[in-house]
Amino acid sequence: LIELQMELQKIATQPNDLVPNDRETLMKMARRGEVVVLDVRPTEEYLATHLPFARSIPIDELRQRLAELPKDRPIVAYCRGPYCLMAIDAVELLRKEGFKSAHLRDGVAEWDVTEIR
Repeated sequence: LIELQMELQKIATQPNDLVPNDRETLMKMARRGEVVVLDVRPTEEYLATHLPFARSIPIDELRQRLAELPKDRPIVAYCRGPYCLMAIDAVELLRKEGFKSAHLRDGVAEWDVTEIR
């Protein structure tokens, strides 16, 4: 419980200025290649549903696949929702490795994927 509380505190204090306030703007930026939307959930979940323009790199593969990601564009990671820690862990790793990164507070469940394509 203490670990969860510490992680939630970390989420609340993380700078998230790379993530636009609205979904439509984020999707426009992703469509134009201005931002990378990164789904860090397991591959099976990505295949079931994912955000438009999202790339799949599961969190347990991220360290080995960093070379696949651009360092010249922001990376916005997401997972299952506001209490999912995979995106937080991904952002922490990406920042340590020199990437501009932020997490999307919402997960795929909070988005109506059919409306934002």
